[in-house]
Amino acid sequence: MNKILAALTISILLMTGCISVSKGPHKAYNEVVKHDVTFDAIIVPGIPFENGRWDTVMKARVLWAYILYKNGITRNIIFSGNAVYSPYNEAKVMGLYAQKLGVPAKHIFYETRARHSTENVFYSYLVAKENNFKVVALATDPFQSALLRSFTRTRFGTPVYHLPFVMDSLRKYEHIEPVINPESAKTDGFTSITSEESRLKRLFGTLGRDIEWKEFDGRVLPPL
Repeated sequence: MNKILAALTISILLMTGCISVSKGPHKAYNEVVKHDVTFDAIIVPGIPFENGRWDTVMKARVLWAYILYKNGITRNIIFSGNAVYSPYNEAKVMGLYAQKLGVPAKHIFYETRARHSTENVFYSYLVAKENNFKVVALATDPFQSALLRSFTRTRFGTPVYHLPFVMDSLRKYEHIEPVINPESAKTDGFTSITSEESRLKRLFGTLGRDIEWKEFDGRVLPPL
């Protein structure tokens, strides 16, 4: 299925209710499989890398991205996230783990500007557009997926499907603990966001207040 046809197919399925961004993780995944929907790329938001190893949330997000790639659900992965709370660029750290799991580097893309969850999707969508990706999904934990649903529903000219991780699928891989050298992801001159922004400012950032919309009519990104 070519990119234009795939984008049209998923748009029709969303509009007719055959698949839905509001379904639970199992239903969302099963409907994608049932309708043979594949994605040009999935968007995976970052999480701080601290204490020299991935935490539970980063592990789950990277493993889910790997599962979706391995199962042929997505052809590429966009990891997103700047160095926000620690000196390590979140997107690059996740990319290192994904490569250790077996995802080829040529199928990993990086978005390194985002400091908040809404920005993860916003800037990754632009990365998708730059690379001529027509069909994209947000692949993260169910909680973050739910928080971002209103944002993805109203701000993007092309639907962003939600594909939150399925815990049963992750359990099969929970024993995996790859070791990476994170030094290539370390940022020089790092300052934590907690030293630059108040809690209120960070909350506004999470809500998308820091996104620059001036060049986009109606505060909506154009179709992919």
